[in-house]
Amino acid sequence: MAFELPPLPYAKDALAPHISAETLEFHHGKHHKAYVDKTNGFVTEKGLEGRKLSEIITHAKETGDKGLFNNSAQVWNHSFYWQSLSPEKQTPSGKLADLIKDGFGTPEELVKKLVAESTAHFSNGWGWLVLDGGKLKVTSLHDADSPVAHEGMLPLLTVDVWEHAYYIDYRNSRPGYLDAVTANLINWEFVAQNLDGEGVSRADQEG
Repeated sequence: MAFELPPLPYAKDALAPHISAETLEFHHGKHHKAYVDKTNGFVTEKGLEGRKLSEIITHAKETGDKGLFNNSAQVWNHSFYWQSLSPEKQTPSGKLADLIKDGFGTPEELVKKLVAESTAHFSNGWGWLVLDGGKLKVTSLHDADSPVAHEGMLPLLTVDVWEHAYYIDYRNSRPGYLDAVTANLINWEFVAQNLDGEGVSRADQEG
């Protein structure tokens, strides 16, 4: 069974004006789809059919297969990113709010640190909020790198900082994109759900 481009969890115009339908048309419909198609080609070529997407990613990392890793990890990262966004503005609550208070003081301070980390990240990559040793941690990873490939790094939330995520709407202003997304589109319910440590499974696919 080939991997598929997962549908967006909302309409293409649902994130406007912060992320336009045109951006989603290109980012999801072309960039994400290209990673899916290339991953399927590599899987067939290398005889890896039947493995989960997460297993393909870890196999590629362990064997140093950069082509397979870059494409399969980008399939997972993007699938997780779409779920990290919500058309409805949300605020953290419950256990998540308590962890934020312990680690950052306020949600605004957490967001400020995520924006700073993601803005300063050199070149392409991803900003992440992860659960590490039971505590929240803000970090970033380069290019296609993913928490799937790092033991103990439990993904909660991601923000895409590849240029194709924001160039149509914000041109080269990564800070403008990050400010808009973090102020208006974070799916805090999804973040809270991932506190169970099963975040990898929420963007995984059967092979």
